[in-house]
Amino acid sequence: MTEKKDEKVEQEAQNSPEAPVQEEKAPQTEEAPKAEETKAEVAETAAKPTEAKAEEKTEEAGEFDWDSLESGQDAYSEKQRSDLEQMYDNTLNTVTEKEVLEGTVIALNKREVVVDIGYKSDGIVSLNEFRYNPELKVGDKVDVYIESLEDKKGQMILSHKKARATRSWDRVNEALEKDEIIKGYIKCRTKGGMIVDVFGIEAFLPGSQIDVKPIRDYDVFVGKSMEFKVVKINHEYRNVVVSHKALIEAELEQQKKEIIAKLEKGQVLEGTVKNITSYGVFMDLGGVDGLIHITDLSWGRINHPTEIVELDQKLNVVILDFDDDKKRIALGLKQLTPHPWDKLDETLKVGDTVKGKVVVMADYGAFVEIAPGVEGLIHVSEMSWSQHLRSAQDFLKVGDEVEAVILTLDREDRKMSLGMKQLKEDPWEKIEENYGVGTKHKAIVRNFTNFGVFVEITEGVDGLIHISDLSWTKKIKHPSEFTSIGEEIEVVVLDIDAENRRLSLGHKQLEENPWDVFETIFTTDSIHEGTVVDLMDKGAVVALPYGVEGFATPRHLVKEDGTQAKQDEKLDFKVIEFNKSAKRIIVSHSRVFEDEKRADDTTKRKSQTRSTKKAVKAVNDNIEKTTLGDISDLAALKSQLEKKEQKERQEDSKK
Repeated sequence: MTEKKDEKVEQEAQNSPEAPVQEEKAPQTEEAPKAEETKAEVAETAAKPTEAKAEEKTEEAGEFDWDSLESGQDAYSEKQRSDLEQMYDNTLNTVTEKEVLEGTVIALNKREVVVDIGYKSDGIVSLNEFRYNPELKVGDKVDVYIESLEDKKGQMILSHKKARATRSWDRVNEALEKDEIIKGYIKCRTKGGMIVDVFGIEAFLPGSQIDVKPIRDYDVFVGKSMEFKVVKINHEYRNVVVSHKALIEAELEQQKKEIIAKLEKGQVLEGTVKNITSYGVFMDLGGVDGLIHITDLSWGRINHPTEIVELDQKLNVVILDFDDDKKRIALGLKQLTPHPWDKLDETLKVGDTVKGKVVVMADYGAFVEIAPGVEGLIHVSEMSWSQHLRSAQDFLKVGDEVEAVILTLDREDRKMSLGMKQLKEDPWEKIEENYGVGTKHKAIVRNFTNFGVFVEITEGVDGLIHISDLSWTKKIKHPSEFTSIGEEIEVVVLDIDAENRRLSLGHKQLEENPWDVFETIFTTDSIHEGTVVDLMDKGAVVALPYGVEGFATPRHLVKEDGTQAKQDEKLDFKVIEFNKSAKRIIVSHSRVFEDEKRADDTTKRKSQTRSTKKAVKAVNDNIEKTTLGDISDLAALKSQLEKKEQKERQEDSKK
């Protein structure tokens, strides 16, 4: 519409050189007043040469040359027309769609912003695209993206959001390089921080970078516009990290330098509890942070700093130490009060009985607090008269109220050792009276060795049962075959070693020696039923009646059919040796049937011998009655019988 009015002004200037040119202004709208003024000035400028030309012609010709107009002759020379066109083109910008330009805000209302980009008409941008900048005003320079030169209503449509997106990445990189302060709009909360709109890019604001103080409620920042610094850019993933804390730190840096310059060891300052952790408390000293370690909060032991302080609490603290750069400041709270050891009762001495509370447990002992900040150690060896050292947790636990005797006291080094067992009588002082030789007691199995069993009769009274004193009858290779740790066992005291605080004990002595009776039962050549319980290369162990074990060599395990006895096989065994002192019985299965066969053979031979003697006597008695021939036959028979008897005797002797 503006173009048509400009052409009309130019045409009237050409057709009416004598008439004064009237400056025709288009009605200006609220959206584009500046653009219409510019176009009117262009039209006025274009009309002035025409007017001058018309006047010049009038002066020369005296009147308008209507014939020239009718014949189509141009009133301007070619050079004049070229100058006019160039002047007009330079007045307005040549723009294209999808282009980003810088414009000037010339008007705004509740919904729209009017922007002049130097084109023949102004553009419209939605006000929502400037919500990150609530301070936008007329005259501000803004970037706009040309979406359309002319919509259905003839209006140019612009977008500030797209322009920002197009140029934002370069501007963010530039802000990082130049360490610029930029504005951003906090859109929403996310895990670990906030999402900030910066130049149309969603940047991440970590929770730790919002403020120098810990933020407990992030939601109060949503919807606010703040200033930031770009602190990190990931070009690969196009991630941007911003910080508001960096701005605050910059402001506090000068103040911090002034405070640090005045710090000295031993100086007492007032601070505010800024943060509490399991290992200590961070204090704000007015722009400088310091740490009170948990061990410097109280002279006594505490489990957590919250037992002493709370957030935002104001405290007086003393500077204990700081590094050369004074960036790490160690503070103390307990140092402002006297040390408890300095207030400890002067009359307290070794041998006194004290009461306290267990505050710390270790495998080697327990720390007992007898006064706030004054502790003593009860070593595990001082908890019981028992010689079996166990963990301290078997006797005490944290929080127990205990009574103990002071064993050592060093006020200079602030150390104290305590004992619990000293409050009880030492059982070895009356060992002969309470545990004399021959007395019987019940004991608990505590430990094994290859040679015996260690037992505890009562706390502090230990003894050893030698493996040979466990059983009269069983052959025991290891004590674990007979009993187990923790079991109760009956014992009798055999000997006392008061110097080494040990007793020699026995278990089998609780019963009479059964070998006195076994001597009458397992006599030599007596036969008993037995079971083969263990086969070895050297022989076999045979279980005999009354819980007695015997031993048989391999040749005594041969059965009558020539085979060997097998494991768990029941057979008759003959005792061939009984040794009471060595508690040894040698048995044989082979002898059972061999001796029976030998006995049968002997009986048979004796019967045959008696028959032969009778026959010889009968012959001798009848010699006189026989003839010579009969005597010769009888002599031969007698000789034959004597040879047979001699042969049998030789065989018996060999056996």
